[in-house]
Amino acid sequence: MLHIKNLHKSYGAFEVLRGLEMNVNKGDIYGFLGKNGCGKTTTMNIVSNIIPKDSGEINFGKENCKIGYLPETPSMFTYMNGYEYLDYIASCCSYKDNKKKRIDEVINIVGMAEGGKRRIKGYSRGMNQRLGIAAAIFDHPDLLILDEPTSALDPQGRAEVMSIIKNLADMGTTIILCTHILSDVERTANRIGIVRDGRMAVEGTISEIKEQYDKAGKKIVMGIFGDPTAAIQPVSTLTGGNFYFDRQRAVFEIPLASDINEQETAHRLFDLLNSAGLTVSLFVIENKTLEQIYMETIG
Repeated sequence: MLHIKNLHKSYGAFEVLRGLEMNVNKGDIYGFLGKNGCGKTTTMNIVSNIIPKDSGEINFGKENCKIGYLPETPSMFTYMNGYEYLDYIASCCSYKDNKKKRIDEVINIVGMAEGGKRRIKGYSRGMNQRLGIAAAIFDHPDLLILDEPTSALDPQGRAEVMSIIKNLADMGTTIILCTHILSDVERTANRIGIVRDGRMAVEGTISEIKEQYDKAGKKIVMGIFGDPTAAIQPVSTLTGGNFYFDRQRAVFEIPLASDINEQETAHRLFDLLNSAGLTVSLFVIENKTLEQIYMETIG
């Protein structure tokens, strides 16, 4: 659906994008991540043809690809109500089908059948986001770009907006979701890209990326009862990993490119701790979370 190659963009002497590569497949909910200033919004503005690129290639999966874009802070005519605003959007995009039918459709998709009759100036932040999504999807976009769609929303508002996003994906819309709320990405996205210093640092499915990072630091964690110093000597017989105690937890870290079998190591740890007179109350092999992967990637 969207393939970006060697994208560059500078503002004066400051180079924001430094050869960005990005691949979004048809049907993806693509989590577009990175800290402020890394080039995410610049990329979305270039893809949406709001600003020009300096160099690079941007290819879409079809000719005349329609793009819907919801900026982080959408600007609306607050003297209008929701229906009037969408009527205005229909005129802006020269909508050729049944305009009234489409307005009713998008109002229902975002759950604003009642709220759409009220003046926008009385809307909550959540209602503004709903109406912004309705405007962005009005002309049946092939690609929908959402910049921080759940920022400043309470947990209920976030859940409602994320439900709308998942429903849109189920209807066949390809979505780029730019957000700092990693739990939203982990719940909804099937692929992610993490940008660092204007370049794509990590890209792939969440499962692929987690598997890649797990190899760089899996942990076997055991909760214990008893004096942990009694286990230091017997556990020291295990080589190739970093063993330490964190309060009443025994932690064994398996390093990058290690040929240690974590299941076998876990059994040996269990036996050694027991033989040292310690009771094991917890056993888990910890995998890295998306938050841990994100923090490691952006440094």
